[in-house]
Amino acid sequence: MQAFSAEASVRTAFEAAPRRRFLVIHNPVAGARRARRLRAVLEVLEQRFGAEVTVRVTTGRGDAEAMARAVTSGAFDAVVAAGGDGTINEVVNGLGARTDGDAPVPLGIVALGTANVLAHELGLPLDPEGTASVLAGGRASPVHLGVANGRGFAMMAGCGLDARVVERVDSRLKRLIGKGAYVAETLAQLAAYRNTRYRVTVDGVAVEVASVIVAKGHFYAGKFVCAPEARLTDPHLHVCLFPGPGRWNAMRYIWGVTAGRLPHFRDYRIVPAGRVVIEGPAGDAVQGDGDIIARLPVEIALAPWTLPVLVGGVG
Repeated sequence: MQAFSAEASVRTAFEAAPRRRFLVIHNPVAGARRARRLRAVLEVLEQRFGAEVTVRVTTGRGDAEAMARAVTSGAFDAVVAAGGDGTINEVVNGLGARTDGDAPVPLGIVALGTANVLAHELGLPLDPEGTASVLAGGRASPVHLGVANGRGFAMMAGCGLDARVVERVDSRLKRLIGKGAYVAETLAQLAAYRNTRYRVTVDGVAVEVASVIVAKGHFYAGKFVCAPEARLTDPHLHVCLFPGPGRWNAMRYIWGVTAGRLPHFRDYRIVPAGRVVIEGPAGDAVQGDGDIIARLPVEIALAPWTLPVLVGGVG
C-alpha cells in the first residue's frame, strides 16, 4: 500500500472545493429497504447538489475492493461505499492499494449495514439529506488505519469469541433479523465454548488471554465501547485484553460490554501499542471491521498511510 500525504495537505486538497462527481460502490445484499435509502441519498445528491453519480453494484466478495482500486486519478471527487462495515472495509483496502502516486481519493459512506460501527464512530447522519450533505460538502478527515497481515481495517481487529461469531454467523439470518443473528451465534458459541488461549505480544511484552481486540475506534458492535480513549484521527492502537478463561468469564465480558461496565473490570486491560503479534491455534480467524480479514498468526500495526474520510461540517 502506498504512503499517503501528510494530514495538513490532505485537508487542504479535499476541503477546497465542493464535490460533484461520485463513484458509488453498492452492495445490494442489504435488501430492498436499504436500497430505497440509497436511492433517496442519490436523488438528493443529483437534484439538490447537481452531482454526477456513477453506481457500480457488487456481486460477490472482493468486488468492492477491486472497483475502488481501479479508480483512476481525477475521475471522481469521492468514492462512496454504500453497504455495511464489510463493504466499507473492502473499499478502504481498494483505495489504499492504489499505486498511481497521486493524492488519495476521499472515502464517503452511505451506511446500509447491520451495525454501521464506522458511521457511528464518525458521527455520520443516517438520513438521506444529512448523508448527501456530508458527501457533497463535508470536510475530509484524515483517518489512521490499522493493518493485520497487510490487510487494512478502520475500527478494530481481534480474535477469540467475537471472531468465531463473525466467522460462523448465518448470513441469511443476518439479512432477516439483523443484529439478532449475532446474538443467536454468540449463544451458540457460548454453548460450544472452547477454552482457547492466545499469546499477545504488545511492543515486545507477551501476555496470555482468552480474547483480544485491537481497537482504532472506541465503538464496538454498534455503539458499545471497548476502548474509551481510542479515536480514528489518533495514530495509536489500543489493545483490549480479556484474560479470564472459560465460559463464565466470556459471559461476564459480554455483559460488561453491553452494560457499559467493561472498563471498570479489574482484570480487563487496555494497552497502547505500536505493534501487536497474536499467536494461537494456526488458522484461527481474525476479524476486522466485522469480517474475517486474516488468520493466525497475525501481526497488527498502524498503516503507513492515512485515508481522507468525509465527515460532517464544512471545510
